[in-house]
Amino acid sequence: MRNRFDQQLEALNQALIEMGGLIEDAIENAVEALLKKDAGLARKAIALDASVDDKERAIERLCLQLLLQQQPVARDLRTISAALKMITDLERLGDQAADISEITLHLREEPYILNLHRIPQMGKTAIGMVRDSIDAFISRDMDLAHEVIARDDQVDQLFLEVRQDLIDLIREDPAHGSQAMDLLMVAKYMERIGDHATNVAEWVLFAITGVHKTVGDGPRL
Repeated sequence: MRNRFDQQLEALNQALIEMGGLIEDAIENAVEALLKKDAGLARKAIALDASVDDKERAIERLCLQLLLQQQPVARDLRTISAALKMITDLERLGDQAADISEITLHLREEPYILNLHRIPQMGKTAIGMVRDSIDAFISRDMDLAHEVIARDDQVDQLFLEVRQDLIDLIREDPAHGSQAMDLLMVAKYMERIGDHATNVAEWVLFAITGVHKTVGDGPRL
């Protein structure tokens, strides 16, 4: 019975890796589409969101099977419960990449009012956070999970810099306001990607310790 359970847990790990890979591709395509004004890449990122949704549903089914059929003990129960929470945040990452791509399709005929060099920096950091949070879950690596959480400060700082640049542009020429709002939304979506990756890492810590920050130092599960 335990061997069967371990095999299903391994299948869960593999499915999470695959979901993470889809999300990395979606974010990369969304950022590159924005920089190159590439409608094809933007549509590819949007299409990947549907694949992410499919993977979320598949993982959810697997988790429910594990819960209903295997009667997991406390540690395994935390692992499965954390995975169910993680995929909700991971699914939102696909949504954010699609949202960025929708804005790209809207802006692709316009010259950009801002050098977008900070956006790919945000994307690179966020992709690393997603990858490492899933690795931390699989390897039960608390140090790596904490590193992911700390990296969110980098994304937040880049967002603040982009926002300030856009505010300055609007002050100089209010005619830039419409595109500035669109680019601010892009930066905000990237900042949210960092937040969701942080949430994933926090659920990794719950899977390992039984404590989540929203619960504080309450009873372990």
